[in-house]
Amino acid sequence: MFIAQAFAQTAPAAAPAGGPESSLLSMLPLLLMFVVLYFVMIRPQMKKQKEHKAMIDALAKGDEVVTGGGLLGRVSKLGEAILHVELADGVEVQIQRQAVVQVLPKGTLK
Repeated sequence: MFIAQAFAQTAPAAAPAGGPESSLLSMLPLLLMFVVLYFVMIRPQMKKQKEHKAMIDALAKGDEVVTGGGLLGRVSKLGEAILHVELADGVEVQIQRQAVVQVLPKGTLK
């Protein structure tokens, strides 16, 4: 007896068949979520990538940079994909251009 009542409660009511408008309206919240996701997450990330690429392309000899590992140094030699960064007098490392996360103002390093 209890099972029959449970099945009766969960049985869906017969809904009238909707036209194309109802299916379009049911997809509207999903489409709005994708639009919001694009403007909140994807677009700002693309903007950051574009700014980082412009910064990497504008690197010049003598620029003071911070690497992804936190090393601070001065660019001593530029290559196609590799930079030579002088960390201290006589200490030079090679890093990939993509490892530069920030260009410091001139005179930051002494």
